[in-house]
Amino acid sequence: MAGLIREEDIALVRERARIDEVVSDYVTLKNAGGGSQKGLCPFHDEKTPSFHVNPGRGFYCFGCGEGGDVISFLQKVDGLRFTEAVERLADKYGVQLRYTEGDEKPQRREPNQRPRLIEAHKLAAAFYVDQLATSDALAGRQFLAERGFDKEAADVFGVGFAPRDGDALYRHLRQKGFTDGELVTGGLVAQGRSGHYDRFRGRLLWPIRETNGDVIGFGARRLFDDDRVEAKYLNTSETPIYKKSHVLYGIDLARREIARASQAVVVEGYTDVMAAHLAGVQTAVATCGTAFGEDHGRVLRRLLRDHDEFRGEIVFTFDGDAAGQKAALRAFEGDQEFAGQTYVAVDPDGLDPCDLRLQKGDAAVRELVARRIPLYRFVLSNVVTRYDLDRADGRVDALREAAKLVSAIRDKSKVEGFSRELAGLVGADVEQARAEVRRAAGRRPAKADERRRPPAAPATPEQPKVPSLPMPDPRDPRFALERETLKLVVQHPTAVGRIARDVDGHDFTHPVYRAVWEAVGECGGPASAPAPEVWVTKLREVAPEGPVSRTLAALAVEPVLSAKTPGHAYVAAHVYRLQELTAMRRIADLKSRLQRTNPVEQATDYNRMFGELVALEQQRRALSEKAIGGE
Repeated sequence: MAGLIREEDIALVRERARIDEVVSDYVTLKNAGGGSQKGLCPFHDEKTPSFHVNPGRGFYCFGCGEGGDVISFLQKVDGLRFTEAVERLADKYGVQLRYTEGDEKPQRREPNQRPRLIEAHKLAAAFYVDQLATSDALAGRQFLAERGFDKEAADVFGVGFAPRDGDALYRHLRQKGFTDGELVTGGLVAQGRSGHYDRFRGRLLWPIRETNGDVIGFGARRLFDDDRVEAKYLNTSETPIYKKSHVLYGIDLARREIARASQAVVVEGYTDVMAAHLAGVQTAVATCGTAFGEDHGRVLRRLLRDHDEFRGEIVFTFDGDAAGQKAALRAFEGDQEFAGQTYVAVDPDGLDPCDLRLQKGDAAVRELVARRIPLYRFVLSNVVTRYDLDRADGRVDALREAAKLVSAIRDKSKVEGFSRELAGLVGADVEQARAEVRRAAGRRPAKADERRRPPAAPATPEQPKVPSLPMPDPRDPRFALERETLKLVVQHPTAVGRIARDVDGHDFTHPVYRAVWEAVGECGGPASAPAPEVWVTKLREVAPEGPVSRTLAALAVEPVLSAKTPGHAYVAAHVYRLQELTAMRRIADLKSRLQRTNPVEQATDYNRMFGELVALEQQRRALSEKAIGGE
């Protein structure tokens, strides 16, 4: 893959991609007036629509605070990287992307490669579904039935059957106009000495989809003893559209529920995903022929919106055997990539979700997830149970072994809690557990008098913390004029034009609104604003992350309070009234200072302030007349 996408191509994608069309694939939108549309937010559970979309300006949810442009929407809703989101939109809206290598020379991507491969996989999936109804697929239907899946369940998950013929799919797709190169590149067909043949033959197939529903690969289960490939499961190899370390089976069906419930359940196989969803655990996903890794974690983290202030859950359903314990340990080591809580759900009888549903019903699968325990507790318990805790030396050995795991935790805020948990599991003193953890980390245990001594002052002065800005309440009447004025500046900069040339940051009393205006000034002010969609993008690029960027996203889509497109009179009424209020605040300050000034003893200061007061009163009256259309 080439390097960075050219900035002008990204700008063209933003210009061509209609955010209302993109969002409509995920949210039912209705007209909200003023050119805006609204619907139920895809990022949190709500009954009353608070999610607003404005074509050309972006989206914002007044319930949870998510907002941004068309690219960031795709990133958040489908868990994509920035480049992936741009590429998907480019394919949808016919933008030819160029990339830059280290020498900054533009490199063009192979034209239309992804759309062609996606279309081939879509047709292949439909072909396989049709084949499941044939007489040759009896073994496949029996396999599903034995595991509790009827035709309706197979249809929901798109399960299909690959004919045992060597080239049935190849011939079918060639008739649809696909080239040998496309089919081989996409992993659907392989090339041998005697020609091309189907990658999957005589197997039950599960389509592997991206979060948006596009089929990008397949997982295939062995059915017949004479299958030349001995592996029970065979998956699509790495292709331009399929990277096994980035994909999760079932993510297309689970993504919305994951975002709503703030929980993702990771199971081990395709049938486990089916069983979990049919049992009511609709957050279930599975890796595709590989262990759960960091890239899988990043996908779920984006869907969970997992960060330091928000705690989502990852629940692993490992088997209770040695392999399951090894997988749990691997997940524990990678758990530090998550800020969220990670859990393990293990059936006492060692049943996976599919077998559990068959033997004990849907409720048992739901209870399995509900009985989850913290991953660290599961891992530490497994380590401790290897030792005889009735013996003193067994307790010491267990403590030392488990302390190695605890000491490896990079998040030191968790170490104390884990140490206490370890002490309880082993039956040791808490201080003894702490000492073993410190020793395992290569640190000398602190002496008792050192523990009682207060910590020494840092050698260098700490940097002062930057105070976090409070999010403004859109319903707060104290700042209503400031908010409406900024909405005009963001949404209708050409209408505002030079009317706001004398506005400055002091006209905004809320710190976030002041910061938004500073971003406007950094972009040259409304008088020099480009097209609305480009204008909002420029503002987003300079707005600080956090409350300012979120407020900007809200201002870009929140309907203006005018019943029609804002004209000169509406804009003037707000801009000049905003400045008039600033003048009134300055007048009040001056009057207060004059009352505290002796006109005899401080005659010079008094006369100067009185002159300023007269000038401010004149300015206020002039602004008032302009606000009501008197100019």
